[in-house]
Amino acid sequence: MKRIKTLSEYFKKYELSEKDPEKFWSEIAYSFIWKKKWDNVLESDFENADFKWFKNAQLNITENIFERNLSERGDKTAIIWEPNDPKESPIYMSYKELYKQTCTFSNALKSKGIKKGDRVIIYMPMVPEAAIAMLACARVGAVHSVVFAGFSAASLADRINDCEAKMVLTSDGNFRGNKTIPVKDVVDEALEKCSSIESVIVLERTKQNINIKDGRDFWWHECIEDESNICDSEVMDSEDLLFILYTSGSTGKPKGVVHSSAGYMVYSSYTFLNVFQYDEEDIYWCTADVGWITGHSYIVYGPLLCGATTVMFEGVPTYPNVSRFWDIVDKYKINQFYTAPTAIRALQAHGLEPLKNNSLDSLKVIGSVGEPINEEAWHWYHDNVGKGKCPLVDTWWQTETGGIMISALAGITPNKPAHASLPLPGIMPVIVDADGNELNGNNVQGNLCIKSPWPSIIRTTYGDHERCINTYFSNYKGMYFTGDGVKRDHDGYLRILGRVDDVINVSGHRMGTAEVENAINEHEDVIESAVVGYPHDIKGEGIYAYVIVGTKLNDDKIKDEIINVVRKVIGPIAKPDKIQIVSGLPKTRSGKIMRRILRKVASNDFQNLGDTSTLLNPDIVTEIIDGAII
Repeated sequence: MKRIKTLSEYFKKYELSEKDPEKFWSEIAYSFIWKKKWDNVLESDFENADFKWFKNAQLNITENIFERNLSERGDKTAIIWEPNDPKESPIYMSYKELYKQTCTFSNALKSKGIKKGDRVIIYMPMVPEAAIAMLACARVGAVHSVVFAGFSAASLADRINDCEAKMVLTSDGNFRGNKTIPVKDVVDEALEKCSSIESVIVLERTKQNINIKDGRDFWWHECIEDESNICDSEVMDSEDLLFILYTSGSTGKPKGVVHSSAGYMVYSSYTFLNVFQYDEEDIYWCTADVGWITGHSYIVYGPLLCGATTVMFEGVPTYPNVSRFWDIVDKYKINQFYTAPTAIRALQAHGLEPLKNNSLDSLKVIGSVGEPINEEAWHWYHDNVGKGKCPLVDTWWQTETGGIMISALAGITPNKPAHASLPLPGIMPVIVDADGNELNGNNVQGNLCIKSPWPSIIRTTYGDHERCINTYFSNYKGMYFTGDGVKRDHDGYLRILGRVDDVINVSGHRMGTAEVENAINEHEDVIESAVVGYPHDIKGEGIYAYVIVGTKLNDDKIKDEIINVVRKVIGPIAKPDKIQIVSGLPKTRSGKIMRRILRKVASNDFQNLGDTSTLLNPDIVTEIIDGAII
């Protein structure tokens, strides 16, 4: 698979993907190992959310990571593991060693009765064994469902029960900053509410005392002790399930997003190679956790399919100090660095002092993922981390899309602050109004939909296909509805405005919350803000702003200054009606602001806040409620 190298080549490939998508994707797919080639490239039915890519092809995704790479890259480092404590030794694992360990654990899974189609929950720290667990499941044809190891027992139980998992893979505990988290205790509590689990395999990480239930719980090292490091891969149909990944639903019940084998393989590798412009000797680091789609696509599958060296980091960006990210970049001479705006803004709040002892000269590409990045954070990241010389790829995509959909190609697409920029080849975005009318041309704003299927499009929500249809394919006929608002500027660049329900209608004027937030964030003492609408007797909707400031200031004074900044940047119509100074925002562990909570508080509705177990810091909700402006 060759990557795009020039802007003219991008436009040429994009045009081909529009005119003949089946030819475009088949040419890319031919570079993979197939046990049987496809009968036809695509069968698509948007109305019923029925998509079949590379129909009747047979493959195993792990063959395309190992057998496809071992002859040329067997001794190349596949994974560099950086532990939570920098005093602990890192691990460099070659493709050959990763292959052996994956096969060994694959055999351990089979010894415990795991077979093709079984669901396996992975609830583990960011250690190489987490990636090995995913790959071993794929090797034997089991469906893995990684659950972020910070979720509560109740959330874990919900996911186990929804997919009727047969096994849990976990650890005795996790290290996270200066904390030791009793992960196995969480699993034990969750399993009190689950009936489908037959066995639990426990990795020894923290060496803390845990409960081992006879006949159910087994130590990882004992399970692999006598297993062979050779394991033939299971033959998978192109549309066989590869994994289920749960996302929070608006009703509180998590949605099990399903991705299948062939399409996800082709798309995750193609987007990794092109967005990050990965070269053979590069060292790539995505700071996400494998509990999220970013970790699936751009720590494990995408990089390894491309024969890349990928870094896994167990810790947090501020431990043991706020220079940790930058120390790691210099330590391993990172070439591509991919992180979330939440992390950037948190580090930005500490100023430039933590950067002064780091060169960061190895960086060639920096990236942003998880939410629209505001202009202030964009410039800080670009100027101080990228030193003004690194292209910044502001990537837009979702768990449901499987891979990056809209992004600059590093060093090829001209950068524009806070703009995701242009769609990748094969992605056909359209902007529609509330009635589904397509808004053509530039300088338009509306709802972002995708009008043609791509290989890693969501296949279903596990066990409830009707929910999949209703959520993503019923709003606009013949389109996938992303739920996001978007603006196409005068250059044809796309700027993501956030969720459509985060668009506020003030006195008949529609404005994106991100637009107001960007204005508020231009105040020099503002670290971050979140804006929601609330019922207003005169305007229909008023603007309620939650603002984090970096210094101890007079609240009334800074509120007046914020209003003046918004007036100046957007106009009087956008000035917040209420401003609440807060110490933090309710965020999920993937960095997304849980805006439904903020909307409830702004509307003085403090009941029925829904599931808050996915929040990074649930205590912040109490603080926000206590300080709410009524």
